Amino acid sequence: MDEKNKRLVITIDGPAGSGKSTTARRVAEQLGYLYLDSGALYRAVTLAALRRRADFDSPEQLAAIARECEIALVPASAGLRVILQGEDVSEAIRLPEVASAIGPVAANPGVRAALLSQQRRLGEPGGIVAEGRDMGSVVFPDAEVKVFLIASIEERARRRRLELAEKGIAVDLDELIRTIAKRDQDDSGRRISPLCKPEDALELDTTCMAIDEQVEYIVHAARQRGA
Repeated sequence: MDEKNKRLVITIDGPAGSGKSTTARRVAEQLGYLYLDSGALYRAVTLAALRRRADFDSPEQLAAIARECEIALVPASAGLRVILQGEDVSEAIRLPEVASAIGPVAANPGVRAALLSQQRRLGEPGGIVAEGRDMGSVVFPDAEVKVFLIASIEERARRRRLELAEKGIAVDLDELIRTIAKRDQDDSGRRISPLCKPEDALELDTTCMAIDEQVEYIVHAARQRGA
């Protein structure tokens, strides 16, 4: 393949609300790449577990649900549609109750194993922008471009509140700050695939950055690597 037109694997990791989803989607659009929202997979499993009234203290039960779930990510004009057991759950997986319950699911080794192979298959041909919390450290450790986004917790809560408000969901800002702080603690402290910045990742503080600036930065980095 032409060195100037390589199909790269680009990973964008970071904590909740740091701007991963919108930025990754826009980068993928500009490069003509596949967009992989790994968090949507874990949210879908969490939603399935909630609907089944699963015991979130039972790792075996959560892992079994992950293995049984049929999840598809379908490209759409607004990013991705998430299909769970044939149902479009793109909106349902973003509800606060899913975010509050996702910790034990994301930290479950069996769940992560069930979803890991699916993610790697999508990245095999290259030409993918994968966002999550362990894309550059675990799922795609050999990615050509790795970016780690950070932002203040207040800014991240504000963004999430606006996102939910656009969908007609009103959430108290202080409650969101507590939820995000708890998620940060869970993500960074879990034994399996904790949230961490890969040593070879570019760190980008998005607290005071517009989405366009974030996208431009990452696309430029990808172009420098031959995308």
